[in-house]
Amino acid sequence: MDSRAIGRKIIFALLLVAVLFSPLKIVSAGERGVVMQFGKVQEQILGEGIHLVIPIVETVKNLSVRVQKQEISAEASSKDLQDVFADVALNWHIVPEEANLIFQRIGDENNVVDGIINPAVEEVLKAVMAKYTAEEIITKRGEVKDGVDNLLTKRLANYHVAVDDISLVHVHFSKRFSDAVEAKQIAEQEAKRAEFVARKAIKEAETRVNLAKGEAESLRLLHDVVTPSVLQKLIIDKWDGNLPLILGEDSTKFLDLNKLLKLRKK
Repeated sequence: MDSRAIGRKIIFALLLVAVLFSPLKIVSAGERGVVMQFGKVQEQILGEGIHLVIPIVETVKNLSVRVQKQEISAEASSKDLQDVFADVALNWHIVPEEANLIFQRIGDENNVVDGIINPAVEEVLKAVMAKYTAEEIITKRGEVKDGVDNLLTKRLANYHVAVDDISLVHVHFSKRFSDAVEAKQIAEQEAKRAEFVARKAIKEAETRVNLAKGEAESLRLLHDVVTPSVLQKLIIDKWDGNLPLILGEDSTKFLDLNKLLKLRKK
């Protein structure tokens, strides 16, 4: 083995020793350092920056305290025993001041997601959905979302995890239930349409009855007011001065003007 190869190995070994036994530890932005002495978690939590540690005796585990997004699909049952399928988007983060506790009890971020967050979301959804009927889950979606948010926040707080936001991205039901809801909506629309047509027909019939009553009343008033004298007077008022001819069986003669004048003087 030549001297160059030996030199490279020595340099690599020195670098490895320097990394393993370095008294410096860097905690990056958005992280916290959990300090352990011979594997035992300490109360001290390292913030962002460079820190001095005791080689071999102390080790540091960095945990992210940034907001992380987790998408979860879960199944539950409604109050009226309908199957509910929900897709949930959860924004969460490790409480920075409790990073040592969560690492001691649960582990790193992957352990938190698999062991705490996923089961908690499923259990909370089942608990909240069971309080509402399938129809209420649709019509009171905001109230359902608030219920999930509040219950999940309390549950995860016990595990040193904070909930930033939760969204019910998609909530759907079994195909049979969806078909039943659609059929119900169609039946309600048809019933409303039939009710509208019936009300319209009643209104039209009432209108025709009122018109008929009005015409009958008009005829009655005319019958009471228009007498033979009135009719004669109307004829005289409309006369243009020309004597009309009266055609009879015996002869053709003019209308008697004197009679008309006497009738007008009356």
